[in-house]
Amino acid sequence: MQFERNIIHRPKRTTLYDDAPSLGHILIHSLKTAGNKPMIVCGVTGQTLSGIELLSKSITIAKALLAAGIKQGDVISVVSESRFDYVYVLFGTIFINCVLAPLNHAYSASELRHALSFSKPRVIFTGGSVADGIIEIGKTLNYVEKVICFDDRANSPPCNLVVNLSDFTDSQTIRNVKFEPLAVDVIKTACLIMCSSGTTGFPKGVQLSQSGIIATASNMNEFVFKDLNVGDKETVILGLLPMFHVFGSLVLICTIANRSGKLIMLPKFEETTFLRSFEKYRCTVAFLVPPLMVFLAKHPLVDRYDLSSLEAIICGAAPISKELEQSVKDRLRTDFRIKQMYGMTELTSVVLLQKDIKKPGSVGDANENVYAKVVDVNGTALGPNQIGELCFKGTLVMMGYISDTQATSAIIDEDGWLHTGDVGYYDEDLQFFIIDRIKELIKWKGFQVPPAELEAVLLSHPKIKDCGVVGKPDEYAGELPLAFVVKGDPQLTEADIVKYVYGKMSPAKRLHGGVIFIDEIPKNPSGKILRRELRKLLAEQEFKSKL
Repeated sequence: MQFERNIIHRPKRTTLYDDAPSLGHILIHSLKTAGNKPMIVCGVTGQTLSGIELLSKSITIAKALLAAGIKQGDVISVVSESRFDYVYVLFGTIFINCVLAPLNHAYSASELRHALSFSKPRVIFTGGSVADGIIEIGKTLNYVEKVICFDDRANSPPCNLVVNLSDFTDSQTIRNVKFEPLAVDVIKTACLIMCSSGTTGFPKGVQLSQSGIIATASNMNEFVFKDLNVGDKETVILGLLPMFHVFGSLVLICTIANRSGKLIMLPKFEETTFLRSFEKYRCTVAFLVPPLMVFLAKHPLVDRYDLSSLEAIICGAAPISKELEQSVKDRLRTDFRIKQMYGMTELTSVVLLQKDIKKPGSVGDANENVYAKVVDVNGTALGPNQIGELCFKGTLVMMGYISDTQATSAIIDEDGWLHTGDVGYYDEDLQFFIIDRIKELIKWKGFQVPPAELEAVLLSHPKIKDCGVVGKPDEYAGELPLAFVVKGDPQLTEADIVKYVYGKMSPAKRLHGGVIFIDEIPKNPSGKILRRELRKLLAEQEFKSKL
């Protein structure tokens, strides 16, 4: 680790993927090498997917896209729960150097329209309960050429826009299509467009490069998987995190690229299925978020299952306290490691990770080829134990927000430093600690909830005069969206407001923290809501309720 002028840098030492012509080449080589070895298992059905099967199915998707006229750099979207078909689309898109834009299947229609408006996919893959809604939206978007349904729609009315996956990948259609992975400039080639949100509250499309994902795979191999793959014991990884989330997508890609073990895929969190998967498949590694750590520490169901195979938990999305970490260890009564990490979508998931030095509450130190610093309000780099904003530079920094140069320049400065909006410090051992954040985003179960978006919906209610939204601290969810509301009608109730928002927003953006009525929303002279004052009001009310 290098430390000069209050800038921390871990130089790149591994050469694992230095000569790779593309991310697709890495994945194809890995899958060929894996052969008939099971790579992914559906945790619900037990169905397995070998390396060769995954390669074949993904190439089929790649050929079908080429047959449909899709070219390198085109955007493909997918809206679905995690399933094997999702993986084929992800890898097939990467194989032909196209860009995948995964979207949250729980998004409302308006949220989907906005997200699609900046990625502008030529093709959308979908399935399950969201398919009908995606088809209706697709019909209104002139840039969407095809909606491919994972599930057969034989009884649905014919529509030129909609094609079943089985027909899209028909052998006659792809028979004469030749496929060979092509070399690209991995630094300049986008791979994923992931949804994120800024302080304005409107989702943005985060463009992640192939080089950033390759670097993440190298870091995961060096600092996570290498420690676990010791001896002949198979590494079995619980893959619960949704693939529309950067953490979920990167765990899948890195696991396959590094042939790091067998991934147990779950379409969603369900208590008994989650716990049964540990017991049935003898999972040794789990990538989790803080709410699931609370579940392991407190839920009564946990005692009914055998989790003794667990060797490591990698926890991201938000820091966990040393008390929660110890509670999980005490509850499971087994000797395993908990590693915390820090990152964000704009940083290709992970830039800090606990390694040799492990301090309670720390999120570790810099990964390879990462530059890190903590700055004050004037942009001056601070020394150890001085609190400021965390900034990062290097391969893992996003390419930018798609079609939004203003937002990109607001977060990445002229010298290439990405300003996270998170407040923290590093100590004498160059270990980082997160203590707060500048940004106003609420984090509910690892999802980012922009207050301004909720406020816009609330203000559309005819009986709401004014409002302000903040996060209410919660041990299980991290934060619960809570609204301070100024009544425009004395008859307005909390239940009315909660119900109103429920029907318009996706699950993460509902008022899980409830509503507090006040006479006036505190604002500065320019009209900006003073959320700090709202949090003080909330804390005072919480204190009074405990007296």
